Amino acid sequence: MGKFLRVLPSTACLKIVLMLFNITFWPIGILLLYAGIWIRTQLQDYVEMNTEGGKAALLALACFGAGIALIATLAGCCTARGHPALLYLYGAFLAVVTLLEIGAGASIYAYRNSLTEGFDQALNESLAVYGKNHSKSVHVDTIQSTLHCCGNRDYTDWATLTPPKEIPKSCCKVLNDQCDTLNVNDIYTQGCYNRVVDFINSNISLTAACAVAIAGFPLVGVFLSCCLASSINKAKYEQVA
Repeated sequence: MGKFLRVLPSTACLKIVLMLFNITFWPIGILLLYAGIWIRTQLQDYVEMNTEGGKAALLALACFGAGIALIATLAGCCTARGHPALLYLYGAFLAVVTLLEIGAGASIYAYRNSLTEGFDQALNESLAVYGKNHSKSVHVDTIQSTLHCCGNRDYTDWATLTPPKEIPKSCCKVLNDQCDTLNVNDIYTQGCYNRVVDFINSNISLTAACAVAIAGFPLVGVFLSCCLASSINKAKYEQVA
């Protein structure tokens, strides 16, 4: 009976700590869900143009975040009720999340060249049908105006198309009614591909490192859930004994 009374405080303490972990873990899922939806809506033109499965990746990110939020909510109920089997299952899920986050960080770094190559190919195809395909024309105009760029590699790409095309007003860096697209002083001259590559190269390493670093957080939950399940089982055994 004395051992049983000594086990109870540690079990209660573990429950509180794991509940705090769940409260912290839940916003991470919501954040991932929001990030997937936000990137999909705000960067729609780049996502639509990229040929390397950008939409599928963002959908997977949003679903992953929703799954984490749901599991964290259910884990809170399991923690409060103290079901050892479900706590072990929660720990296993967190271990899988850790592996997925490490894999995501490694994949982001490994496939950085594929991302830029996909954008390069898709942008060339969009330039070729500019003015004929309304959807792709809108994507090109949005990218050029927001990234302050013109063409794929540079502004001369418009003249080398077959047939050659006039430089669109979305390349202008001055007001459209004051812009002369034949005057290089009035337009952006750097290509959109170079803008995207510069952005990816300057952020990809940091993004991958953050993904791997965050992967260590679920391991805390694995440890806490397993310890709590073990403590509950021990309390039940001591109570029977």
